[in-house]
Amino acid sequence: MKVRLDPAAKLEIRQAALCYEDCRDGLGLEFLDAVESAFEQIQRHPRVWRILKGRFRRYLLQRFPYGLIYAVEGETIFVAAVMHLKRKPGYWVSRGKA
Repeated sequence: MKVRLDPAAKLEIRQAALCYEDCRDGLGLEFLDAVESAFEQIQRHPRVWRILKGRFRRYLLQRFPYGLIYAVEGETIFVAAVMHLKRKPGYWVSRGKA
């Protein structure tokens, strides 16, 4: 399966990685590794994680307070958001129309 990210989700990944890198050298790269690992897990088992809203599911990152919000669209996994779990729940819902 192919992973397709909403442009806003790409920005969220980049911003979070920069923030973590500012906290500690190398931590941003560890965050990116966790995101990449999440993509691999979702590609292997796309329908395992719980449904969050409508067609969207949430995968919780290891070690970091983030969830990947995604939907399975045929042979594509559409990642709508890389959401911090303690901030503005549901802000990503309008991206579901993409």
